[in-house]
Amino acid sequence: MKIGKKIKHLRSICQLTQQELADRCDLTKGFISQLENDLNSPSIATLTVILNALGSNLKEFFADDDNEKVVFTHEDYVITNNPNSKITWLVSNAQKNIMEPIYLEIEPHSSLTMDMPHEGEEFGYVLKGKVVLVLGNKQYKLHAHESFYYTANRPHYLKNDGSMNACILWISSPPNF
Repeated sequence: MKIGKKIKHLRSICQLTQQELADRCDLTKGFISQLENDLNSPSIATLTVILNALGSNLKEFFADDDNEKVVFTHEDYVITNNPNSKITWLVSNAQKNIMEPIYLEIEPHSSLTMDMPHEGEEFGYVLKGKVVLVLGNKQYKLHAHESFYYTANRPHYLKNDGSMNACILWISSPPNF
């Protein structure tokens, strides 16, 4: 196994420079560079610190990629019932991925809690019903089979002014739910 190559791949997924990773781990940029080029080997303690900074751990890092879960079924879903809404996480452990897909149901005449500005982008596709996307000081009405896409740098939320449940496929990148 090429440890350095895997660390470099994780670092690029996290969009960190070698210096940024080194700073997060109290290491030098030179050490990270040598490690990524397989010119040195970290101790288990150092590797653990590096992997934590990259949102991973030893078990995931050394797991056989052939066992990567690709298909998710109803048994894998995590469902949270909130007042006026229901969230179904469609991919287990998606918070470690680049994006997080959810299935969202909003009851009639209700809204989600406002989400404050954050890094990332969000996409939604209205499967059933009607919703209003409130994005900053603007409102956008969406019907079934319409979609939205925006940078999450403004306060935002969805509301359902209709008389039936609204169902939305929502994808956040990076994971936000």
